[in-house]
This record gives sequence, C-alpha cells and structure tokens, in this order.
Amino acid sequence: MSHKAGFVNIIGNPNVGKSTLMNAFVGERLSIITSKAQTTRHRILGIVNGEDFQLILSDTPGIIKPAYEMQESMMNFVKSAFEDADILVYMVEIGEQDLKDEAFFNKIIHAKIPVLLLLNKIDNSNQEQLEEQVGFWTAKVPNAEIFPISALQNFNVPEVFSRIIELLPESPAYYPKDQLTDKPERFFVNETIREKILLNYSKEIPYAVEIVTEEFFEDEKIIRIRSVIMVERETQKGIIIGHKGAALKKVGTDARADLEKFFGKQIHIELYVKVNKNWRSNANMLKRFGYNQ
Repeated sequence: MSHKAGFVNIIGNPNVGKSTLMNAFVGERLSIITSKAQTTRHRILGIVNGEDFQLILSDTPGIIKPAYEMQESMMNFVKSAFEDADILVYMVEIGEQDLKDEAFFNKIIHAKIPVLLLLNKIDNSNQEQLEEQVGFWTAKVPNAEIFPISALQNFNVPEVFSRIIELLPESPAYYPKDQLTDKPERFFVNETIREKILLNYSKEIPYAVEIVTEEFFEDEKIIRIRSVIMVERETQKGIIIGHKGAALKKVGTDARADLEKFFGKQIHIELYVKVNKNWRSNANMLKRFGYNQ
C-alpha cells in the first residue's frame, strides 16, 4: 500500500478560526483559542497519523502589519509557511475582503501548490450572503478550491480533511507515527498559561506577557511545574498579581484544570511574575523565547 505524507499550512488574518480548525483536525487542543487578535504567536505543528498517511498541519500567527520586533518575528513564521507547504489552506471569514498584506496575497494567488480557500463562520451568514462571498472569492483567488465551513460547529470540516488527504503527495512519514506535535511539553504549559491571561485581563496586558516554564518534573501520578510570567513594567506586574494575589491565583487554577486534561495527570503549578523591560523589542529576549529562529 502506498503512503502519503505532507505539510499543510494554514494562513489567514487574525481571528478567522485557524487554531479552531487545526484543533478539529488533530483532535487535541494544541493551539490556544481566544476572541482576541494575535493569540497565536508561533508556528505550531499538529500531526495527524493514519495507516497510510501522515498529515502535518501548521497553525500560524494571523497576518498583520508588524509594529515591533516580536510581530516581525511572528510574520517570519507566516513567511516560512509558504516555503515548505505541500498544500496551502487560506482561511477567511464571512464578510472579509482582503489579507492585511498584499505581498502575502500575491503569493497565494500565484502558488504552484494546491490551495484550499476555507470560508469560515458561515453559521453567521444567510444563503444570499454566502453565495455572494463564494462568488467574490472565486474571482479573487481563481486557483483555489473553495469550501464554506464552520470550524466551530465542525460543518464541512470532515469533507475538507478528506480532500486534503486526497491531495497529499506520496511520501514516507516525516515524524514517528505516535508523535502529535513538534513542540515540547513546556511549550504547551506556557501557551495554556498565556491563554488564561488573554481571557482574564484586558487592554495591553496580554500582549506584554511572555511565559517561561523553568521547572517541569514528571512523576508517575503528578507533574510539578514552576513558571514565570514575564511583563514589561512594574504596573503590569501589579495588575497580573491582583489584590492579595487573587488574579494570579485564578490564572493558576484555570491553567491547572486545562493542563490536567491535556496531560492526564495531577498538576501542581507555581506561578511567579517578573519584570523584563521592553522584551518585545529585545532581539536576545525574543531568541530566548523562541521567536527569532
């Protein structure tokens, strides 16, 4: 029996549902999901294995005009998604008209590989609007196969998955068949904590935060974690901690609940907050946090 394998890279504007789609395909919650822009900062691989295929999905940050060095690095992850893709998945949502970067859009319409354009969140539209949008994108991206979907409701997602498998090139597996992702455990600890900060704090706070897991000790029944929440200013540190530590405690409690589901073990987590001034514009710090690779 022949074996198929390939890289399927998901790109699009912020908040169009890229992470929701990837998690639906993988069957695990690898990418964090919130309603806020720039939730995904890294390029995350999710690996789906079948008897005769291996699908390597790549969730990328939403396409934006970079305002500081960390965002430049985030867009480099998106650029790299064009370089190794066997299939490109371009996600848009109902009512959307263009990518925020014309150069990326030109790459999509001139791609030499299969392009699937997924028109997401159709549960928020009516038939007339849907037909208008399909017509618009058919003219805009003539090289793409268009699939109306709802990633959240799993509508048409199995059909897209089947089409991707059909389009995969013949190849041996790139990763061991029992591997789910290319990221280590600490990465998912960091992302889970960051998600809870995105959900529990407003304004600039979530975007000024980075997480570093300094200790991850796993026993048979329990995982002991020590993580540092990095902020840029003393005022942000106070907000993260909250009155009598209540806000920080809630982040820890919420993160622990999700991590226990993810790892299938009891979690003991300790959180600390440190100030690291202007880390988002510091090349050495960004490299340490895995942005400049």
